[in-house]
Amino acid sequence: MQLILQEAFLPAALEVIDNSLLHAGHAGWGPSGETHYKIYIRSDLFKNKTLLEQHRLIYEALGKEWKTGLHALEIDSSYAG
Repeated sequence: MQLILQEAFLPAALEVIDNSLLHAGHAGWGPSGETHYKIYIRSDLFKNKTLLEQHRLIYEALGKEWKTGLHALEIDSSYAG
């Protein structure tokens, strides 16, 4: 996931945290983890984009991940400039 976001957004800052264990037993959780993430990302590609537009771009970039177990994201994004 980190590599996908790095390549898609060339971020000035990026942190990807697997919070799956915090959601054990909840919908979408799996024992192998990698289902719930928190993403902190700052990118110049978000310039003049609303928060909703930024999040849509992130969801789109992670399209394949949704099909292989990703269930939920908590996103903290903004323009890096």
